[in-house]
Amino acid sequence: MPWSTAFDDPISLSGGRKLRTLQEAADHIMGLPEDTQHASHWQTAIETLISAAETGGGWTMFARIAMLRALNADGRRE
Repeated sequence: MPWSTAFDDPISLSGGRKLRTLQEAADHIMGLPEDTQHASHWQTAIETLISAAETGGGWTMFARIAMLRALNADGRRE
């Protein structure tokens, strides 16, 4: 599946921004400070995003869940 694959339901961020695709989620992670990116919850999100891009199917849902968990762990989501 391409990185442009959309989540079934966009991920809302604080400030009203939304992550709609695997690429937008990956770009969001890459915009975080490097030490934050290395936290285990963000590493899980990265791994599931890669699996979703490579495999598709249910991995897209798992990637969305991993992103939500990572965002909530960092308190970056309203």
